[in-house]
Amino acid sequence: MKGGGMTVTCYPTEREELHSSNISRVIRKEIFGYKTQSSRRALCIAGYILSCGALLLLFYWKPEWDVWANCIRCSLEEADIVLLRTTDEFRVYSRKTVTWISVSALIRSRSDYPATAEEDSIFSKAIMKPSLQVKSIQVQKIRYVWNICAKHFQKVGALEDHHTCSAIHAKFGSGLTCNEQYVRRVVCGPNTIDVPVIPVWKLLVKEVLNPFYVFQLFSVCLWFAEDYMEYATAIIIMSLLSIFLTVYDLRRQSVKLHRLVESHNNIMVTVCRNKEGFQELESHHLVPGDMLVLKEGKTLLPCDAILISGQCVVNESMLTGFNTAKGDLVRSILYPKPMNFKLYRDALRFLMCLIAFAAIGMIYTVCVFALNGEEAGEVVKKALDVITIAVPPALPAALTTGIIYTQQRLKKKGIFCISPQRINMCGQLNLICFDKTGTLTEDGLDLWGLLPSERNCFQDIHSFPADHSLPWGPVFRAMAVCHSLIVWEGKIQGDPLDVKMFEATNWVIDDSSGRQNEGQGSTRATVVRPGPKASCAPVEGVTILRQFPFSSALQRMSVIAQEIGGEKQVFTKGAPEMVAMLCRAETVPSNFESKLLLYTAQGFRVIGLACKSLQAGKQSTDLTREEAESDLTFLGLLIMENRLKKETKPVLEELSAARIRSVMVTGDNIQTAVTVARNAGMISPMSRMILVEANKIPGSFSASITWKPLEENKPEDYRSLEDDSQTKRRIKLALGSGQYHFAMSGKTYQTVAQHFRHLLPKLLLNGTVFARMSPGQKSSLVEEFQKLDYFVGMCGDGANDCGALKVAHAGISLSEQEASVASPFTSRTPSIACVPELIKEGRAALVTSFCMFKYMALYSTIQYLGVLLLYWQLNSFGNYQFLFQDLAITTVIGVTMSFTGACPKLVPYRPPSQLISPPLLLSVVLNILFSLSMQIFGFVVVQEQPWYSKTNIHSACLSANNHMENSSSISSLGLHGMRDEAHGQTDNGYKSYENTTVWLLSTINCLIVALVFSKGKPFRQPIYTNYVFLLVLIGQLSICLILVFADIDDLYSKMDLVCTPTTWRISMVVMLAVTLAVSFLVEEAVIENRALWLLLKKTFRYHSKSHYKRLQRVLEQDSAWPPLNETFFSDSVALSVEGNMGGHSNPTFDSNEDVF
Repeated sequence: MKGGGMTVTCYPTEREELHSSNISRVIRKEIFGYKTQSSRRALCIAGYILSCGALLLLFYWKPEWDVWANCIRCSLEEADIVLLRTTDEFRVYSRKTVTWISVSALIRSRSDYPATAEEDSIFSKAIMKPSLQVKSIQVQKIRYVWNICAKHFQKVGALEDHHTCSAIHAKFGSGLTCNEQYVRRVVCGPNTIDVPVIPVWKLLVKEVLNPFYVFQLFSVCLWFAEDYMEYATAIIIMSLLSIFLTVYDLRRQSVKLHRLVESHNNIMVTVCRNKEGFQELESHHLVPGDMLVLKEGKTLLPCDAILISGQCVVNESMLTGFNTAKGDLVRSILYPKPMNFKLYRDALRFLMCLIAFAAIGMIYTVCVFALNGEEAGEVVKKALDVITIAVPPALPAALTTGIIYTQQRLKKKGIFCISPQRINMCGQLNLICFDKTGTLTEDGLDLWGLLPSERNCFQDIHSFPADHSLPWGPVFRAMAVCHSLIVWEGKIQGDPLDVKMFEATNWVIDDSSGRQNEGQGSTRATVVRPGPKASCAPVEGVTILRQFPFSSALQRMSVIAQEIGGEKQVFTKGAPEMVAMLCRAETVPSNFESKLLLYTAQGFRVIGLACKSLQAGKQSTDLTREEAESDLTFLGLLIMENRLKKETKPVLEELSAARIRSVMVTGDNIQTAVTVARNAGMISPMSRMILVEANKIPGSFSASITWKPLEENKPEDYRSLEDDSQTKRRIKLALGSGQYHFAMSGKTYQTVAQHFRHLLPKLLLNGTVFARMSPGQKSSLVEEFQKLDYFVGMCGDGANDCGALKVAHAGISLSEQEASVASPFTSRTPSIACVPELIKEGRAALVTSFCMFKYMALYSTIQYLGVLLLYWQLNSFGNYQFLFQDLAITTVIGVTMSFTGACPKLVPYRPPSQLISPPLLLSVVLNILFSLSMQIFGFVVVQEQPWYSKTNIHSACLSANNHMENSSSISSLGLHGMRDEAHGQTDNGYKSYENTTVWLLSTINCLIVALVFSKGKPFRQPIYTNYVFLLVLIGQLSICLILVFADIDDLYSKMDLVCTPTTWRISMVVMLAVTLAVSFLVEEAVIENRALWLLLKKTFRYHSKSHYKRLQRVLEQDSAWPPLNETFFSDSVALSVEGNMGGHSNPTFDSNEDVF
C-alpha cells in the first residue's frame, strides 16, 4: 500500500453474518440460554465416576447432552451457558460459556461515561451498571457482547452502521481519548488474526478421543484378554502410525497458517489521540474509532478503514487484521462449512447396520454358550468378540489409504490438495463454473486497436503495435492521464489495463511529482511527461489534479487534468455503454451500438473514452463527481484483446462429451463473455443465446424481466440474406430441441433473486453466461446451483473468486496467492487442464471407496458367518487363523487394492454417489449369500464324510509311523484343553474338521471377493495395471493353496488345522471355483451391466430425484418456456436476499447488525 499525508478512521473488524447470513461463508446459528444447576452438576460428576469416565466421553462427543444434563433452560439474559445450533441440515451443536469483562478499573467516575462512548453506541449499551461489567461470548474467534437495551448478543469490533460521513468526521476526526481507547480495547479484544499453533498434546488427545480410536481401544483390550496379542499389537502399531501422521499433518497446517498471519499482527502504526497528539503503537491495540495516519511509502494496512483525508493506492489482497476479509478467509479455513456428501452419510448408516448385524450375533452367541453351561465371563468375551468381527476396525484406515494414494497421484500432476475429504466429491461433479480472465483466457490484456471518434463519426482504426505513433489529440491525452498509476521503486504500479494503455503512449510518470497549489489549498498531483520514445507533443507535460477512482458499481473512473500552462479538462474511461450515457448525444456516433457489438462479439474487451473542458477559474476540488462526469464529449473506443488459452477449448469439449456442464462467471462485458463462450466451445454453433434482462422499476418496489434472442454479430451481407421469418423459425427449432442458453448480468441475477425468485431455478437450468458478476454474486450463484442438487466445481485464479472457491464442492485455484488459501485444490499449471484430471481422479477415488466398503463388508461378514457356524459347536477360529485373515490377507489387500489409477477417459456418466444404491446393495447381499451358502455347504457336507469323526481329529489321514500310538490317546481327548502326547504340542481346542473346512473356505473366499470387487473400467484402469495388487493376490493364493494341500505337521499345528483326504481338499477347491465363477458372472452380467439397470429404470419408470432433473422434465413439457420477447412484472413486495450480492461494498456498513 502506498499513501502519503493521509488519515483514516479504522474499524478493525468487519461484519460476521451468523444470524443474518453472509451468503458465502457463514452458517446461521440458533442460540439457547441455560443456567448451571448444582444438583444436576453433582449427579453428572457421580455419573462420570461410576461410569469410569464413559459418560464424560459421551458428553465430549455430544456437547448438547452435556448442557441438557447439567443445566436448565433460561432466558439469554440469565444464562451462564449458551448452546448454539446451526440451522442447516447438519444441525450441529456447540457449547459456549458466558464470560464477564470488567471495565470498572477504567471508568473511575461518572464523568467518564460520556467519554466511553456515545449513548447510541454498543459500548454504552453493553456496560452493566453499577457493576461496570460486560457480558460476552466468543464464537469462531468473534466476540459478541450482551446488548442490555435490545436483549440480544451483538458483535463488537466494528464501527456502527448508522454513522454518516459527517458524523464520522465530527465524532472521530480528532481521535479517541486514551480512556475511550482503553475501554474499547478491553471490550473488543485485540485486533489480530489469532491463530496460535495448537500444542501437540492437544492434537493428540483430540485424535485419540475420536470414536473410531475409542472403538479400536475397546477391541484391543478385548483381544489382549483373549490372548490374541499378535493382531492386537499390529492394530496398535497401525493406529499409532495413523495418529502420528494425522497429528503431524495437522500440526504442520497449524504452523503454516500461524506463520501466514503472524507477520501481519504486530505492525507499528501512528494514531491520533484526542488532545494528546500522535502516538506510535502496535496494530493489535487498534480499536473501532481510532484515527490513524499512514505515512508516505509502502505499508500494510492492519484493519479495514475509511479514508477521510488524503489519497492512497491500495492492494486489497494485502488488507490484514483478524476480521477483515482476509481474517474472514482464515476463519473459513479454521471453521470450514460442512459438506453434505451421501457417501459419508451412508458410511455411518453402513456401520450402524454392521452393529445391528453384530447385535444379532451377540444374542445368538449368548444363547448358544449359556445353554451349554459356559462360564459367564467366557460368554461375555465371546459375545463382545462378535462386535470386533462384524465391525472391521481397519475400515477407516483402508479408506484413508485410498485417498492418500489419490492425493499423491494428483501431486505428481501438479495439483495440490489441502482438503483430502473433497477428493471423493470430485467424482460427482457435473457442473463447473469458470472465471474468464486468467482462467479461460490469458492473464494479460493486449492493446489491439483504437477507434477514435470525431464530429459524431468513427474514424479509421489505429492498430497496435503500429509503425507510426498515435497522433497528439484528446484521445492521446485521455490515454496518458485517465488512470490511477503510480511509480514505486522505479516501476509503474497499478491496474494491468491502465499499465498497457499508458505504455502505448510512450510517456512516463514523473517521480518528482509533488503537491499542486490550487486556490486556497494544495492537493497531491501526478505529472506525466513525454518519454524518450514518445512522438512530438506541443506540451511539456500534463498534471493529474484529481482522481475519481474506478467503481465497479459505476463502471467507470475519471480524472481532472491540466496541461502545464494550459486548461483543465475532465477525462473519463469505462464501460462503453456507461460512458456513452454520460456524453452529449450529438457527440456519440449513430453506429455506436453496432460498432460496439462488432468488437465485443469477436471477444475483444472494449473501453469507452470521453472528455470535456472545464471553465477557466473553476477549482477541481469544488467539483462533485456528478458534475465532472456530465456533458462529456465522446472520444472513441479502446479495443483490447484477451486470447483464449490453448488448453481451454479441448478441455471444455472433453467436459461436454462427459456431460459435465460448463458455466462462465465473469466480471466482464456480457457480449464479450458470450463470444468467448462460443469460441471456447461452451456454447455449440447450433444453440441459441437468450439474453435475460431484469430491472427494478424506478419509483416503485416492483421489477420487470424480459427474454430477448441474443444474435451473434454477422457480416452485413450475410445478415441480409435472413429475413425475420427465417430467424424466428431457426430460433423456434433450437428452442424446441432444448438447444438454448441464457446469458445475464450480475444486476439481472440480483434482481431475479429479489423479485422473481420462482424463476431463478428455471434460469439456472440453462444459464451458461453470467457477466458483470461481483465476488458475492459468484458465491451466491454457486450456492444456488447446489440447491438444485448439482455437484459444483469452481475454477478461478483471482482473489475475487475466493468466496466461490470456498463454497463450491470442489474449488480449483489456478493461483498460488489468496485464492489458493481458500481453495481445496491448487494447480501448479495455470490452465483448466487440471479440471478433467481432478474429476478422473475423483471418480477413481470414489469407486475405490465403494470397492473398499464392499470388500470390508464381505470380509467381516465372511469371518462373522464362519465364527457363528463354529460357535454352534462351541468352537471358533484360532488366534493364528484370525491373524492370517486379518493381517496377512485383509490388511495387505486394503493397502494395495487402492493402487489402481484413474481411467484416462471421462465417460458420460458418473459413479453412484451413495452406498445404498441398488447395484451396490445387491452386490453385497448376493456375495454374502454366496459365501454363506458355501460355508454352510462345507460345514454340513464335511460331517457326512465317511472319515469324519467329531472326537478323533486325526481319523482322516494319520501318518503310518504314529497312527497306532496316537489312536488311543487321541480318542480320549475332549474338545477343550487337549494335549497331543505323541506330538508334544498343545491342542487349544480349536482343531476340528469343521474348523479346517470353514476357515480355508472363508480365507480363500476373501481373495475371491477382493478380485471380483477390484473393478477397473470405466472409472479406473484395468486391474492388471495394478501390478502390486496382482502379485499380492497371487502370493496370498499360493500360501492358501499350500495350506490346503501341504501336509506339514508343524504348520498345521500352528494354524490349528487338521489333515483331510485329498478328495475333500479338491472338493473345497471346486466349491471355491464355483463361487468365484458365480460371483464374477453376477458382478459383470448384472451388477455392472449399465444397460440392464437403465432398462429396469425405464420399465419401472424410475426418475432421478435431483431437483434439476425434475425441473428439466417439467420444462420439457412446457411449450411456453422460455417466453421470448415477453416482459413480466413482479409483485410490489420483493424477497429479501441474504447477504450483499451487489457490487463492491464495505461489509461493515451493510444494513443489519450482527445479533444472536
